[in-house]
Amino acid sequence: MALSDLLYPDNPKRRQELIHLHQELLDCMSTNFRATNELAGVLNEHLGCTITHIQMRESSTVKENCDIMIQAMSEIQHQVQKIDSDMKEKLEPVLYQKLYDIKEPELEKIAIAHKVFSIVLGEATSTAGMVAIKLLGSNLMTLTVSKLVSLLAQIGASVLGGISITVLGLGIEMILHAILGAVERNQLLTAVRSYEKHLAEFKAASEKYQCAIREVTSLVRQQVQ
Repeated sequence: MALSDLLYPDNPKRRQELIHLHQELLDCMSTNFRATNELAGVLNEHLGCTITHIQMRESSTVKENCDIMIQAMSEIQHQVQKIDSDMKEKLEPVLYQKLYDIKEPELEKIAIAHKVFSIVLGEATSTAGMVAIKLLGSNLMTLTVSKLVSLLAQIGASVLGGISITVLGLGIEMILHAILGAVERNQLLTAVRSYEKHLAEFKAASEKYQCAIREVTSLVRQQVQ
């Protein structure tokens, strides 16, 4: 038994907690990657965007994968802002205001947006206006994405950021070595608590992000059916 385990008998338990938390973080990140690609696919197909799909890099660190997500989400934000700019440029002020008026019928908003995309793209899919209105009218691109981007940046800058994604395929001792890095073994409790805090916030924000994307993609699937 290691000396640190004699001095800190809870260490074995904390090691297991740390490994479990790391797995949860990576699972959550993986789901976010898939959801982001699904939204990018919808924007590319129906709104004429050219957003590159992303993939988790197993040979990279948590921070590097966080940066990939941040870049993709920033690009999506930029594209939605461009959609808003196109609407503002092509529409009369009264019609543009209707898009954001909660009292206006949804179908009328969709018809207005579809008309704009038909002009901008030359030809628009039947779901273009619906997707645009859903994105512009929700808080997906404002509060939801901004919160998740902020948390990704925090995770990347924390002690978690330097951990490699590939540790999951290694043995327990190798995983611990990779996770702890410069962290002394008698600081396991601090590491666990830090992981718990970041993970709780990240999971909550991720669930909202994924839910908002499902609302958009489910509309597209229903339209196709």
